Amino acid sequence: MPMPPHNPPLSDLLRGLGVGSGGGAENPARSAPPDPAPPSDDQARWHELVAQVGRELAEPLTAALERVTTLTTTGRIDRLGLRALRDEVDRARQAGIWCQQIARLASGRVRQQAERVHLTHTVQSALAYRTREIHARGLQLSQSLLPLEVMADASMLFALLNAAVDWCLDVAQGTVELRVDQREWPAHARLTMRLRHRSPDEGAPAGPDAVAQRLDTMHWHLLDQTARTMGLPLERQVDATHARMTLEFPHTVNAVMPQLDDDDRDLGFSSSVNSKPLAGSHVLVVASRRDLRVQIREATRSMGLVMDFVGSMREARAFCDEGLPHAIVFEGTLRGRAFDELADGIRREVPEFVFIEVTEHGDTFEAASISETGMARLGADSIASNLPSALVYELSRIM
Repeated sequence: MPMPPHNPPLSDLLRGLGVGSGGGAENPARSAPPDPAPPSDDQARWHELVAQVGRELAEPLTAALERVTTLTTTGRIDRLGLRALRDEVDRARQAGIWCQQIARLASGRVRQQAERVHLTHTVQSALAYRTREIHARGLQLSQSLLPLEVMADASMLFALLNAAVDWCLDVAQGTVELRVDQREWPAHARLTMRLRHRSPDEGAPAGPDAVAQRLDTMHWHLLDQTARTMGLPLERQVDATHARMTLEFPHTVNAVMPQLDDDDRDLGFSSSVNSKPLAGSHVLVVASRRDLRVQIREATRSMGLVMDFVGSMREARAFCDEGLPHAIVFEGTLRGRAFDELADGIRREVPEFVFIEVTEHGDTFEAASISETGMARLGADSIASNLPSALVYELSRIM
């Protein structure tokens, strides 16, 4: 005999429709929907980020689409239009890259190696690396920097500071006040940046929403997520004309302490004190031979440096036009007129800039201070043993 169809209880059906059944079935037509719960701070942050991504993608892509439409209609585009099209597509591409960086940081899978890092020196290095851009925007820096050390991942700290500089370049006008100091209690190092985001001659002050939209750039979201990933409290105070950003470093080391205290060891930090004194410094390597590039990479792997590699002086010039590194290590056989022009141009801007030439043979090191050319020289046979100490000596001399 066929079984009668199974009918689920009424309570199950009501529950599946989202209707409560406590104390008896409710009539959906009579029951008012519950008020939606207000979004949490974290949800609101992601909503703001999605809105900002939409703006960052829509604006340049809309402009690019208009140019492409004009091109398909007329079949012509001038050089300025082509450059503008390339810039618009690049802006959209950069927004995608920022999204990937933020998603990677928020994933919780970023590995960090905390060690003792000189916060003030790293701040100065980040600023020196971006000097051209800062001057090009007409910004003036007012600095008050105490010599403080913190426990942090060196590469993440450098990325954090670069994101802070990027945000400053996005929104700042006139003078930017930069301060590194220490709270009295708890004794945490602080990095504070105060800037003017609105010119006095702009007319009536903008409303809070307009100010927030101006300040909440993709660089701000990247800065915010990097600080969260590093476990650093980040605070921003805003009024109609100024903004103040404060980063706090809970794991601060007294600059004159000879060794780590017990509390730092208990946190599982690396016990190597000043094992990477140049961590975050940017070095450009100019070498046409792959084996030489590999040797240099291996010799400096544990130094915490930001390394870039190019194969010719033409590529080196293009790289330096975008922004100067802190030092250039170059293959001696590439030295010629192109190199001399590059070096002369750099030294007009930074007289004590560090160059280290790697000669084809030999195992000696000649410091820049005793070299006829004012550039350090290093034999290729001693890259593994001498290059790290050569970089430390030459960069420490000018930093």
